[in-house]
Amino acid sequence: MASRSSLPLSQVLPAPAAEIAAEFPLAADLCYLNHAAVAPWPGRTLEAITAFAQENVTRGAADYPRWHAMEARLRAQLCTLINAPSTDDIALLKNTSEGLSLIAAGLPWQAGDRIVTSDQEFPSNRIPWQALRPRGVDTLCVDISGDDPEGALIAALTPRTRLLSISSVQYGTGLRMDLARLGDACRANGTLFCVDAIQSLGALPFDVQACCADFVVADGHKWMLGPEGLALFYCRDSVREQLALTQYGWHMIEDAGNYDRDDWTPAQSARRFECGSPNMLATHALSASLSLLLEVGMEQVSEALLARTDYIDRQLRASGRGTVLSPADAGRRAGIVTWRPDEPLEACFERLRAAGVVCARRGGGIRLSPHFYTDQSVIDHALGLLLA
Repeated sequence: MASRSSLPLSQVLPAPAAEIAAEFPLAADLCYLNHAAVAPWPGRTLEAITAFAQENVTRGAADYPRWHAMEARLRAQLCTLINAPSTDDIALLKNTSEGLSLIAAGLPWQAGDRIVTSDQEFPSNRIPWQALRPRGVDTLCVDISGDDPEGALIAALTPRTRLLSISSVQYGTGLRMDLARLGDACRANGTLFCVDAIQSLGALPFDVQACCADFVVADGHKWMLGPEGLALFYCRDSVREQLALTQYGWHMIEDAGNYDRDDWTPAQSARRFECGSPNMLATHALSASLSLLLEVGMEQVSEALLARTDYIDRQLRASGRGTVLSPADAGRRAGIVTWRPDEPLEACFERLRAAGVVCARRGGGIRLSPHFYTDQSVIDHALGLLLA
């Protein structure tokens, strides 16, 4: 591992508590800085899915009521994580793309309606809206590279703007959006507000009521430290019935356990968007991962994570090498620091990969994304390689 003395600045980050560090027994030959893509699971998550698998092997679904209770527990944890008014507002879907597609397919669009998003979105928050073009719905991708990205989005709102959909944190640069400002503007304009929160849930505190979001979508495999294949879908109760249902099955109706009824109605809760059997394996896994984050507390998680991204940012800027593409304003940062090297990007990335640094090429640079538990030695080693 690189020593701190080889870096431009001298600083000691608070080490994670021993019990937290023990949750992440990552291989000694890896520097894992890729939580903005797919995160490692905590040890307790391994224990949870191992116990679930053992139960399934030896008892099948004999204890299914306990599985159902675990599903209810996960809804409650997600409700707490985003400060939703009720667990009735939470649906469990497969991924972020499914949630955004559900909104795109379900709203009663009219020709001439407009959707506003940014020009920095991950494809999942662009393609579902652009797919509405044959129905006469226009998608405007606003340039948010200036000093006031929210102002640029708000200026694009018109009486025909039906929906503003934005990532809480941009995946390429880590730009952190002022969601409350955007939510207030949407309310004033009569525009629905959708937040792709995959790059902030589990990394930063999130308050769905404070930001006036109508929809929030986020898969669990990044900062929430969970598995792929299970996502949060929040839908405000006042707009729930605006979404036409596009999938039907036994799980999305009232009185879902009564299989003999011929008459049925969709569930009043957001469960109406869950057509079939829940992903019980992923439910156990994500619930275990969230238990760690909620025990630590999201304010503490955020403080530790931002200390790490601030450290990375300042070391890179002080080096005078390459270009930091992430925001210089600490208030705009999240869990991502993206840096464009002076050498060819591909060569730099392959050099890091060969040395065991797990990161990503995003936003025109090398994207580093630690988490709250990441030890300074991991960061220093990666920085030493970057600046070698």
